[in-house]
Amino acid sequence: MLIVQKFGGSSVANVERVFNVAKRIIETYKQGNDVVVVLSAQGDTTDELIAKAHEIDLHPSRREMDMLISTGEQISVALMAMAIQKLGYPAVSLNAFQVGMHTNRTHSNARLKKIHTERIEAELDRKNIVLVTGFQGINRFEDITTLGRSGSDTTAVALAAALRADQCEIYTDVEGVYTADPRIVKNARKLKEISYDEMLELASLGAKVLHNRSVEIAKKYNVELVVRSSLNNAEGTVVKEVCNMEKMLVSGVAGDKNVARISVIGVQDTPGKAFELFSLLAKHKISVDIILQSIGRDGTKDISFTVARDDLHDALKLIKENQERLTAKDVVYSDKIAKVSIVGAGMATNPGVAAMMFEAMYNAGININMISTSEVKISVLIDEKFTEDAMNAIHEQFRLAIER
Repeated sequence: MLIVQKFGGSSVANVERVFNVAKRIIETYKQGNDVVVVLSAQGDTTDELIAKAHEIDLHPSRREMDMLISTGEQISVALMAMAIQKLGYPAVSLNAFQVGMHTNRTHSNARLKKIHTERIEAELDRKNIVLVTGFQGINRFEDITTLGRSGSDTTAVALAAALRADQCEIYTDVEGVYTADPRIVKNARKLKEISYDEMLELASLGAKVLHNRSVEIAKKYNVELVVRSSLNNAEGTVVKEVCNMEKMLVSGVAGDKNVARISVIGVQDTPGKAFELFSLLAKHKISVDIILQSIGRDGTKDISFTVARDDLHDALKLIKENQERLTAKDVVYSDKIAKVSIVGAGMATNPGVAAMMFEAMYNAGININMISTSEVKISVLIDEKFTEDAMNAIHEQFRLAIER
């Protein structure tokens, strides 16, 4: 079999863990498999590099940030190659340029366009374990780009698709996909399986176990995906097309603090103003999530929406530069909010799910600022300090700790 494995930063945080992962990789190799491994930067390396950059400039160039933070993954793959070689097995480390992982031009949140597999296949033919830097690519100018936080998941799944791998294993510091983050909700339950659609929503809404774009790729190319722990041999969670979720109204709760709300106040209540605002943001690659527009009064309306906190500075700058053209009287924001969401394929056919969620918030004394719904999710914006309380209250309300 050809197996792609991905190990997160906490899995390779120190020498002991590097050798632990090396032995795990070797076990897979000794079973006669071809093995390609994607690694994240060690431990808190990326955060430390970002902190170094902020010592120089609080708002540095995204191109230079990509150049800086991509070094963390190169350290990981080189050290892992050394560890595997030390244990007596052949290994080679490759970065995005050496592999040929091509992305679009967007720095800090690039999307993969094409992967050349020739170099990896040649190394596999030489019976090498191939170690590839996660999280990064190169654009058409051969500048380094990065895929966004947790982008190593996307690297691994994209490689599995390009190489037509038999399986893609995502190793992390938890034993699989849970009904909520077990570090926040103590009685969260591990799921044996979850559908691509539900996992995609959970990943998009703040569940940190998988990067949302990795799930998109897995679904598109039908990549067999397994999430399991790098610290033990427990069975993980299988992410696949169809699951036996019919009895479950809600499969998981997610919380996301990487959220900021912007309110554009007093915009003329005429056709096209919302288009002008959101096309301006789209042109500058700023993604928008929850949107709320007030009913027009006295010829004006207010438009509120959320962006990632990393995009807040750029979004505010753009809007204020164009405030007169947008006919906005004022622009206000908050970066002290969080998004809490429930996800479940059974929600669409079961009335009352929203009421149960809002009841949980009411009982916990938590005020809701904005609401967004779809067939498989309900999201609310709340004060950031209540995130953990809200997740626990909702988890308890839907009795997610009980296996059905």
